[in-house]
Amino acid sequence: MNTNFKIYNARVTFRNVPIHKISKYQFADTDAVIKEFKKIENVSECLIIQTTSRVEIFIVVNLAEGSGGITIATIKEIWADNADLDDWEVDHFDQTVELYLNRDVCENLLKLATGLQSVVVGKMEILEQIKSAASKAKESGYSGTVLDKLFDTVIRVATKIRDDTGMGKNWRSMGDIAVKMAKDNAGIDGKKKILILGTGEVAARVAKSLNRMGIGFAVASMQIERAQGFSKILKGEPVEFGDVIANFDKYDIVFVATTSDYFILQHNQIRRQMESKKTGTMILDISDPRAVSEDVSMSKGVKLMFRDQVEEQYADMRHEIQSKIPAVEKAVAKEVPILEASMNRLHAEENPVSVFAKIDRIRERELKKTLKEIGDLDEEKKKAIEKLTKSVVDNIFTVPKSGQP
Repeated sequence: MNTNFKIYNARVTFRNVPIHKISKYQFADTDAVIKEFKKIENVSECLIIQTTSRVEIFIVVNLAEGSGGITIATIKEIWADNADLDDWEVDHFDQTVELYLNRDVCENLLKLATGLQSVVVGKMEILEQIKSAASKAKESGYSGTVLDKLFDTVIRVATKIRDDTGMGKNWRSMGDIAVKMAKDNAGIDGKKKILILGTGEVAARVAKSLNRMGIGFAVASMQIERAQGFSKILKGEPVEFGDVIANFDKYDIVFVATTSDYFILQHNQIRRQMESKKTGTMILDISDPRAVSEDVSMSKGVKLMFRDQVEEQYADMRHEIQSKIPAVEKAVAKEVPILEASMNRLHAEENPVSVFAKIDRIRERELKKTLKEIGDLDEEKKKAIEKLTKSVVDNIFTVPKSGQP
């Protein structure tokens, strides 16, 4: 990467933080965070991608103005001030948040846009989220020459790779299939009371599928804090696990998606509650391993289905997407050096007006330092010195007027 600027990417994702904790790293006001980063001397551009499974910050530091870069400590300070991190998360920030530079930023962003790094490998949703973040940054003036070039190129290249390989075409997650199966067997509409037991990746996919349908749901976990964190990201109404058991007859469809190594739902827990229920309840256990005891099917009105039945539909699709990964990885590996070279050429293509703006910022910075060192000066003398510095810059560097070559 050329020496005129550096691109940084600070990220926290589902790979190093549980889904239900991603909300603690999210920003309530991304505009305010971007403005905080742009207050840092020599930070010229900033863009944030924030989804249910990741928070990624892209920062451009202009080295032509004398900066050595931005430190993880600075990123940590702004991140902690604008998110809901507790003491442990702040103390372990360096081990949790990943920081990438230049070529690695290009490579990771391209892998993300092609679906290689998304929660559901290949899914198109992440590309649309990248497009949305880039468009917002461009419209708001938060991005500029560097990030606009990077994101426009990545979006174009990723779209071509997806089209050429078929990556993500007609792809559905296990959550999509589970929701469809529940709809086919029990019907899903606004009147049905739906519960998700669990707060992991599979539970998140179920929640996303329900969100796309505009269907509300409750969410519960053995720890209410997990349900609350999950609901902040994926909507839903957090419920205490004890209340779920006590009022189990209120629910018409229950998705169980946990990683528990024991049965969290058994017949003796819900038998009494279900005795007076007039309508049936469908329970779909898509946990691995199973989290619902088979004797639950003995409860009145309960229809119990397991992950195996979802896997039958999911396996073929998963095999198809897995078969496309090598081709996508090969295409990404081929495009990364080209993308890096394209970014390297930016300094040679820089607009004269942009260069002048940078020089003028240097002038202003040095003027402030000098006036501070000189000490007491009246306003007339300050204006005279400022006029002199402007005259020097204008004589050294002349910006072409509109229409001139």
